[in-house]
Order: sequence, then structure tokens, then C-alpha cells
Amino acid sequence: MIKYIKGDATAPIGPGIKLIVHICNDIGAWGAGFVLAISKKWKTPEQEYRRIQAKKRKLGYVQYIPVEPNMFIVNMIAQNGTVTNEFGVPPVRYSAVYTCLQKVAGFAKTLDDGTTPVSVHMPIIGCGLAGGTWTIMEKVIEESLKDIPVTVYDFGTVLDPSYFSQGATGFATSVGIIPKEDRK
Repeated sequence: MIKYIKGDATAPIGPGIKLIVHICNDIGAWGAGFVLAISKKWKTPEQEYRRIQAKKRKLGYVQYIPVEPNMFIVNMIAQNGTVTNEFGVPPVRYSAVYTCLQKVAGFAKTLDDGTTPVSVHMPIIGCGLAGGTWTIMEKVIEESLKDIPVTVYDFGTVLDPSYFSQGATGFATSVGIIPKEDRK
């Protein structure tokens, strides 16, 4: 189940261990989109991404970088280059996103000790500069992270406004009300 929240994915809400996932390209370029927010808050994720050898920086590769206690940035290589190719195919590769998120699900299970919840947090991945379509990406996320709580953050600029509406006790979303205490 995906929760939708208007907000900043670099400031995830809720208890427990948080995995902040995002999509990186396979050519070593870092400097546009969500990575700017990551680099502004933490230096290590960019440094670790840049350390990936070109032969390892292939679609489906995943890095887990601890940035705070109980918080990881997850660099997922799921974008082929940075521009739409000559056939009109955008850089995002849904199959690579699926592969990466399955690895994230496996990592989350290794962190789950039965007492501390583990959750995945993300911006609207793959649908900005990478050129993807959210209705497709949403299905990929739901299929690959079936048993893990997922929160998607948007500043209200990408998703259709019907995903969000401000309620008196929380944010009403397509999956229900998110109480104020869960938004901290």
C-alpha cells in the first residue's frame, strides 16, 4: 500500500528505519532532480555514487548509504543515460526499477527485527527528468514492495491533485487518512 503525502522526501515521517529510495543514471551523472536535495542535506550519497566503477554502474545496481541513525539513502541505478533516445524511449527503465526495488525489499527484510518497523520513502521516482509515467511506476512499486510500507512525497506539483486533499485530522489520500501523528 502506498501513502501519498505533500512534502519533502528527504524528511521522511514515521517511526523506525527509513529507506529513502531514488533513481540514478548509469553514466555517472549526478547534479539534477532529487539528487540536489539529497546532496544539500547529506554529502555521502553522492560520494558513494561517484565511487561506483563504471563496470558495476549497470541497470539494477543498488547502494545503501547510512546517513543518519535508522535512515539510509538508496541509490538505485534504473535510468539509462539522461535523455530520451532517438526512438522516443525515456531514460527510466521500469524493469530496472522493479529489480532495484526487489533488492530494497530484501534489504528491508534483513533490517526487520520484529520490533522496529522498516519503511520505504521516495519522491515521485522516475517521472521527472527520467521521463516515466506515474501510473506505470505506481504499479511497479506496488508489485515490488508488496509487504513493505511505502510513502511517496510530492510538493503538489507532479501528481494530480485528486491524490491529495487537506483534512482536519490529516491528509486524505487515495489510500485513506494519514493522521497528524504519522506525519512527524
